[in-house]
Amino acid sequence: MTIPAGWTARRPTLDDVPAILAVVHAADTFAVGYPDFDAEDVRDALTAPFVDMARDSWLVTDPDGTAVAWTILSNPTGVGREWVDVLVDPDRAADLRAPLLARLLDRVAERAAERGLPALTARTGVYAPETRWAEELVEAGFTRLKRYIRMTRSLADLPAEPALPAGVTIRPLRADDEADLRLFQRIFDTAFRDTPDYEPVGFDAWREQLPSYGKVWDEWFLAEVDGEPAGALQSSDQGLDQDMGWVRTLSVLPAYRRRGVGAALLRRAFAVYAAKGRAEAGLGVDLANPTTPVTLYRSVGLVEARWTDMYERSVPAAGV
Repeated sequence: MTIPAGWTARRPTLDDVPAILAVVHAADTFAVGYPDFDAEDVRDALTAPFVDMARDSWLVTDPDGTAVAWTILSNPTGVGREWVDVLVDPDRAADLRAPLLARLLDRVAERAAERGLPALTARTGVYAPETRWAEELVEAGFTRLKRYIRMTRSLADLPAEPALPAGVTIRPLRADDEADLRLFQRIFDTAFRDTPDYEPVGFDAWREQLPSYGKVWDEWFLAEVDGEPAGALQSSDQGLDQDMGWVRTLSVLPAYRRRGVGAALLRRAFAVYAAKGRAEAGLGVDLANPTTPVTLYRSVGLVEARWTDMYERSVPAAGV
């Protein structure tokens, strides 16, 4: 990995969280216009399952000891694809992004060998202003796979929640109830099995991931149709810094799609966000999703705000 003379690349520790956060904020501001990460998010990334700070992350500092770049691999389930993050201060360390990517790909190759796999798929995202990053990814063997869009709506003009469709009921998730959590996870798992790239996760692994986004339990909902489980909506707190309620996942079982369940869940979430004084609601959507959820989201007032492209390449295992 090539870095300027006098600069240092080392493995981070939890003591570096504030320095890493400064890098992330600089990268976020360039990419999306505002900081989109907090210190807890950095700590969660460094301590996530299947992440070894001593092997899966780099921190680069300049001669004054100021952090200018941070990289990390992530794989929440320990199976399937690896996510590659290379974040740099765009004014000071843009030239480091390509060499840092190469180092991370070397580590992906090692992880493939450790898992006894012939190769692993690496993915990363590109925001609209990151044209140089997109070019560097292509040069490194990545191809553009698909596009996600972020959709938002103002809650200032939110109409009154309409009556629910016939037979539909919605209630908050009971987070302290094991049976409710299992039901929620079962709906989510079943509903997403017909979407591209979904990697099934068992209940125990799913539950272990909840602390990273399960801080707004009264904004999680279950829907039934004629007393039978039909759908679920999962919120997260990732939009709170922008005064936004955020829908992390919306799951409707195949038998109950196009019966108003998804729209009813969204409207209930929006009403709860608005009651808490949030200014906006938002979510992200995969344009490759065959259920074409964009049509549903537009019907409840959501509009496209920005896009992110996903890039992908296969990385042969080390020694292969």
